[in-house]
Amino acid sequence: MPNLKDLKNRIESVKSTRKITKAMQMVAAAKLRRAQEAAEASRPYTERFNAVMAGLAASSGGGNAPKLLAGTGSDQVHLLVVMTSERGLCGGFNSSIAKMARAKAQELQAQGKTVKILTVGKKGREQLKRDYEDVMIDHVDLSEVKRLGYNNALGISTDLIHRFHAGEFDVATMFFNRFESVMSQVPTATQIIPAKFEAADAADDSATIYDYEPSEEGILATLLPSGVATQIFSSLLENGASEQGARMSAMDNATRNAGDMIDKLTIQYNRSRQAVITNELIEIISGAEAL
Repeated sequence: MPNLKDLKNRIESVKSTRKITKAMQMVAAAKLRRAQEAAEASRPYTERFNAVMAGLAASSGGGNAPKLLAGTGSDQVHLLVVMTSERGLCGGFNSSIAKMARAKAQELQAQGKTVKILTVGKKGREQLKRDYEDVMIDHVDLSEVKRLGYNNALGISTDLIHRFHAGEFDVATMFFNRFESVMSQVPTATQIIPAKFEAADAADDSATIYDYEPSEEGILATLLPSGVATQIFSSLLENGASEQGARMSAMDNATRNAGDMIDKLTIQYNRSRQAVITNELIEIISGAEAL
């Protein structure tokens, strides 16, 4: 059984930990608002852009479609782009993405496919390195980035497109967390190369309103690289908001757990102190009676 000094030191230690987790929770809450606004502001543009691209892709016929849309004609080599955070202490945020990417890699390898991995964020690289270090082809470090911008996504997309045209892979799939709420972040996998766009709704008559010049194929060749960058940028924003939400929730739970532990240790400390005082009184009374 720990003595009074050990219990007191442990209580002080847990109190210090609670202060840290509380501060991290408040910082995450402040960052979450800005990250959430950025993620939600990007959704209308991304959805509309994808709708227009879907209409263009559907009307192009596919005969002269750009390579970024038509693909290489093979799906033997798959590149998995795994987006995680640069820092931890955010609950299961990183592990959920890594788990989905690992399951996809195992599925592809079981089918005889070749898997390559590109990580964005240090935590994803750390979790996948043990099993897939030999197939990791690159890593994007965003630890020095104070605020995510379109240029960050453009750099990643330019590298991916260059690798695709160089024949390094046939299909690229991106893994990230889509932000829904502070308590809910949804691990998501999206194929970005060859580009896949959801069909426009029946109510969306954009395909009949616009006449494209010079041709659908020419416009697609110009817009597809921007489409890849847009999808990556949107995913980075979703991931950033999800990270802050997960960290805020994790630090809130840690703060509550620290408070519960302090209460339990305080009760244990008071009981131990009471036992010590009782023993001392018994010794004094016994000594007095002996005299």
